[in-house]
Amino acid sequence: MRNLMKIVAVLLFIVASVTVSAQTPKFGHIDLQGLVQVMPEYKTSQDDFSAYQGEMEEVLGEMQKNYQTKLTELEQLGEDVSEIKRNAKIGELQDIQQRTQQYSQTAQGKLQQKQSELLKPVYDKAQAAIEEVAKEKGLLYVFEANSLLFKSNESIDVLSLAKTKLGIQ
Repeated sequence: MRNLMKIVAVLLFIVASVTVSAQTPKFGHIDLQGLVQVMPEYKTSQDDFSAYQGEMEEVLGEMQKNYQTKLTELEQLGEDVSEIKRNAKIGELQDIQQRTQQYSQTAQGKLQQKQSELLKPVYDKAQAAIEEVAKEKGLLYVFEANSLLFKSNESIDVLSLAKTKLGIQ
């Protein structure tokens, strides 16, 4: 009886091993940036970002123009102006320059934040489409194609499938 149990256990182990080895894991790869760039939402987000960036640059341009105007005023004062007036103009220039630098630094942070804010829904939508395709195809993993060192012919290119899922030709 004991030998029969051992034989049954070995047979079950062999059957389980054969079943597991018959199921090959399936992998996919995608150029995520390539997918995102062909999405209509990406173009819209880029247009919105460009408009926002243009407004920021316009304000910075006005500040720089104001600085140039004050600098010209200082240069036109001449030699016979009092030291008090000259120092006041120099103080104004330094104040404008400091505000311009602060604005420039703040604007960089705001631009990065705005770009992230505009692109997040685009990447979320792309991610959802990739997940749907992966589930439909039974893929265990989907890798970013641009960072792969080796790509097997058995790996499925998910890009065209995700485009179809998003309704992109």
